[in-house]
Amino acid sequence: MTKPALWIRSFPLCRWRTVATAALVAAVISGPAVPQQALNSTSGAAVTFTLDFPESVPTHYSIAVDTSGHASYECTAKVEENSEEQPYRAEFNLSAISRDRIFEWAKQAKYFSGKIDSGNQKLAFTGGKTLSYQDGQRSFTARYNYSSLEPVRQLTALFQNMAGTLDYGRKLTYYHRYQKLALDEELKRMETQARNNELSEIQGVAPVLQEIVEDTSVINVVRARAKALIQMGKGGMESHQR
Repeated sequence: MTKPALWIRSFPLCRWRTVATAALVAAVISGPAVPQQALNSTSGAAVTFTLDFPESVPTHYSIAVDTSGHASYECTAKVEENSEEQPYRAEFNLSAISRDRIFEWAKQAKYFSGKIDSGNQKLAFTGGKTLSYQDGQRSFTARYNYSSLEPVRQLTALFQNMAGTLDYGRKLTYYHRYQKLALDEELKRMETQARNNELSEIQGVAPVLQEIVEDTSVINVVRARAKALIQMGKGGMESHQR
């Protein structure tokens, strides 16, 4: 039996919730490339990164960030190997330094108004990537496999690290509900990547980590790992704010 799709909000003090039907989530995800809430910000500017790569998990995801620091993550992925792909969505607050870097790099890349792909056909395909910028005066979209432009490379690395973090949120939410015995190995992998600086914005998945910490039916070693990751996320936010 396929489990229902999940719609997760990651704002502080908000609780994680499950959408009653997958259709509702699908309706949200089938919207424009830049999520509407990003466009409704007072700043009116948003940067969106999208990856489509059938050979990866998830096969599709996008992250939109506005200048207030609000971010949203959307993906399509399997929750189990033999299950159907399900849409998933999370919202969170970005650290100020990541927000500022994203919009500075977008500016340096001329808001993606020109060609950003290297054009090197000999490079391996690592997924169809799209960067978009939209505000009240401009709207540009550029697609690429690999870019030799340094600001685009920096944006790609940051967004991919953010996506890695948010996808842990997706998997941990599922395992916490349906397969608690799988939490330990998943958190070990997350710890390793975090220590290797392969994840960004860990505070974006703090709500599910906190739920694991507070769940007395979860073994203590797992709760300790989740607590340590929350602290790593807080440490990252504090260092970014200095």
